[in-house]
Amino acid sequence: MDADSRLRSLTDNLACRRRLGLTRVAGSRQEMDELLSLVLPAGPFASGRSLAQIRAWMGECTRCPLHQGRKKIVFGAGPEDARLMFIGEGPGAQEDQQGEPFVGPAGKLLERMLAAVGLARAEVYITNIVKCRPPNNRDPRAEEAAACRPFLEAQVRAVAPRAICTLGRPAAHALLGGDASMGRLRGRWSQALGVPLLPTYHPAYLLRTPQAKAQAYADLKALVRALR
Repeated sequence: MDADSRLRSLTDNLACRRRLGLTRVAGSRQEMDELLSLVLPAGPFASGRSLAQIRAWMGECTRCPLHQGRKKIVFGAGPEDARLMFIGEGPGAQEDQQGEPFVGPAGKLLERMLAAVGLARAEVYITNIVKCRPPNNRDPRAEEAAACRPFLEAQVRAVAPRAICTLGRPAAHALLGGDASMGRLRGRWSQALGVPLLPTYHPAYLLRTPQAKAQAYADLKALVRALR
């Protein structure tokens, strides 16, 4: 039986059950996964999706109002087998122009910080919780982050990093919840999406507050130790 026939059979079966008042359906995890693969054949949710497939699924996204002011979607950059993944809050002006994350002054600082702990940008995967630039570089709103959340989760599954580092308060809150300050969050290991996660300051904040760089360097050193 082909996929269309199986889906029609499932639809008829569920409709019949509903008419009989049967609202629960028992099934194994494998059967449920097969069902999802029929219902969402092009989605990023199934295991084994590549970053290219996830980006293709996103398309020219219009799922939230941020698309109205963007120039380019900034999906992410880095190797698919990166051991370390950085997640920021959203693209800035230069990222919006070039379609690449962290290419402005904050990105240059991040590259220097990585080099200081023995890492190259080409070794890590970098993305943001939203893929389009918020107006005037404001923090992403909850509904905007929610619209991008399936793609972010799919990116994490595709890369399967050994550790995640969130950059800045909005990214940390998006992954961990709560409303704690960065002073309380940074340097403290947590778990998100099944991966060890360490929050630190956003490089843009460090450009404005250079006295916090020592703490950020300490966080990067802790990340490197976790990768060994």
